[in-house]
Amino acid sequence: MKIIDISAPIYEGMPVYKNKEEKQPKITTVTNKHVTESRIDLDLHTGTHIDSPLHMINDGDTFETIPLEKLYRKCKVFDVTASEDRITAEDLKDLDIEKNDFILFKTKNSFEEEFNFEFIYLAEDGAKLLAEKGIDGVGIDALGVERSQPDHPTHKTLFGNGIIVMEGLRLKDVEPGSYFMAASPLKLSETDASPARVVLLEGIETN
Repeated sequence: MKIIDISAPIYEGMPVYKNKEEKQPKITTVTNKHVTESRIDLDLHTGTHIDSPLHMINDGDTFETIPLEKLYRKCKVFDVTASEDRITAEDLKDLDIEKNDFILFKTKNSFEEEFNFEFIYLAEDGAKLLAEKGIDGVGIDALGVERSQPDHPTHKTLFGNGIIVMEGLRLKDVEPGSYFMAASPLKLSETDASPARVVLLEGIETN
């Protein structure tokens, strides 16, 4: 069995959304004789993370409503590195996307080492197609599943159809195909997101 870590490392100075200073993690370490302890101040949307509907929908469901069963499961990785600017319904129409799939999009974002304000995102019509297909979840290698769309229609379309949103994946070295995904968020309650360690397992049964 091969384990492929598709999570972003968390450290001070890491790439964060729009390079906002307030989104940078702050790690404080204190050593008292032989005992060292650290604290971290972390935005829940830092690095690899999973959104809950509350993120974009007032009074939306909070993080603890996402069952682990939907995060430990088969997934499909699709290579859409040919997409420019955004992933559209046209880009998706010929992909093998089926009802209840959890899909991960590998785009040009995975080859970026710094935050790119023009990152590839999922367009509204792409989100609508995924909703029509009845998928369970979608992940992308950007710190946002959408970019500068008024009123956030991509998020709202996905959340409104019960689709889990995972952001900040690192898929540069991942080949397209089927994998077993283990996505491990913190056990948070009443929040709009949680950081997550996400790995793909290769060489085990995914049917």
